[in-house]
Amino acid sequence: MNLNKAFLIGRLTKDPETRNTPSGQLVCNFGLATNRTWNNPETNQKEEKTEFHNIVLWRRLAEIASQYLTKGSLVLIEGRIQTRSWQDASGNKRYRTEIVADNIQMGPKNIAQANYAKTPFNSKDQNQKETAKEDIPIIEEGGNEEKPSDDKPASTAAEENGEEEIDVSQIPF
Repeated sequence: MNLNKAFLIGRLTKDPETRNTPSGQLVCNFGLATNRTWNNPETNQKEEKTEFHNIVLWRRLAEIASQYLTKGSLVLIEGRIQTRSWQDASGNKRYRTEIVADNIQMGPKNIAQANYAKTPFNSKDQNQKETAKEDIPIIEEGGNEEKPSDDKPASTAAEENGEEEIDVSQIPF
């Protein structure tokens, strides 16, 4: 039995390029960068190496990638390694090794999209997010009291909401 399986987690090096084959199938290509870090025992310094991979997606995966992925997006690719060859215009034989994806899993939104919410023209949205953070009760280590944002004692706030107070020491784990 033989096995040709690749798993990669990395970031897109460019926006996905989508096109249709002459037979009408949708295909999507993009570059993926993966990093490896290690400590060099001779210099005791942290070192990093980046590898670049060519990714190919077909049909529905191609459609999903072109819709949701952009340069910098984090993605997990599961697929197989394939090397194809062709003759270029000069008559030289050329080779290209690619990962043909069978499955993809998208990571969280990329940093550029996350930082968009912090721009000055979105300050109203940012203020709403800060207000929402204040409404979250905080449980401090060393005590079993919740501190609601309206500065009422935890038992009073729980009683107003029709909830029973929970004794943390009674939790079995």
